[in-house]
Amino acid sequence: MLKTIVSTEALAAHLDGSWLIVDCRYDLRDEAWGQEQYRAAHIPGALYASLSRDLASAPTGSNGRHPIPCVEDLEATFGRFGITSGSQVVIYDQDTGMFASRMWWMLRYLGHDAAAVLDGGWAKWIREGRAVRAGDESRPAAVFQGHRRKDLRLPIQDVQAAVGDPSVLLVDARAPERFEGKDEPLDRVPGHIPGAVNHFYKRNVTDEGAMLPADTLRRQFEELLAGHAPDQVVMYCGSGVSACHNLLAMEHAGLPGARLYPGSWSEWSSDPARPVETGPGGNVKRESKK
Repeated sequence: MLKTIVSTEALAAHLDGSWLIVDCRYDLRDEAWGQEQYRAAHIPGALYASLSRDLASAPTGSNGRHPIPCVEDLEATFGRFGITSGSQVVIYDQDTGMFASRMWWMLRYLGHDAAAVLDGGWAKWIREGRAVRAGDESRPAAVFQGHRRKDLRLPIQDVQAAVGDPSVLLVDARAPERFEGKDEPLDRVPGHIPGAVNHFYKRNVTDEGAMLPADTLRRQFEELLAGHAPDQVVMYCGSGVSACHNLLAMEHAGLPGARLYPGSWSEWSSDPARPVETGPGGNVKRESKK
């Protein structure tokens, strides 16, 4: 069973349908781009999953940009893809695995551990000159029965209660300039949750998008955790996507147990009553209303 990442070599040896492959390429600024790319060329046998259509429910303006669907909707989606309890799922996106890691986490959330992200993604697959196919593909639908692991996520009320609690470490996966509040291209308010630390998800990969060695990742995260146990860590980002890459990297490094705050900054910042910090050290920008 593959549970974190898988090499292009290993995937190339399993294009016979024995592994279920999902293409998650996506562009936050152009929702149609990923499926257009998939239809033009994809790994043979791959199905397409859209972040906005398949891996998120409808945003309301207060629940984040990419809310986690309810269990019933996730079961229906994974069943439509043909995923069963015996399926080895391999997920890829354009390069780093940021979008693929979202589906990886969602499968784990519903109790399906046999899921791995393709190391280096589509970019590495193409650089190596491997087989591709055009058009849409499908697999027979199945009945997917999930077993929700509530301990893998932290809802907004628990995140609010954790602010200021030294036993909880909030980790923001966004780029440093967004964490510090210098630039915010997607959400209405710049900054971060008070007390959070920053670990940009791209620190987990090489310049070509391949995951760093497990021992390198472990050293990075142990320095970041500064004595916190992995199960004291709560990952968030802009909308609960790149935070999943940090969770994948920690799992790959042998540091399991961290949780996801799915609503992330897009949910947190939607309420002006919630406190916000800016700067690398947490300079208070807005105090919570009493």
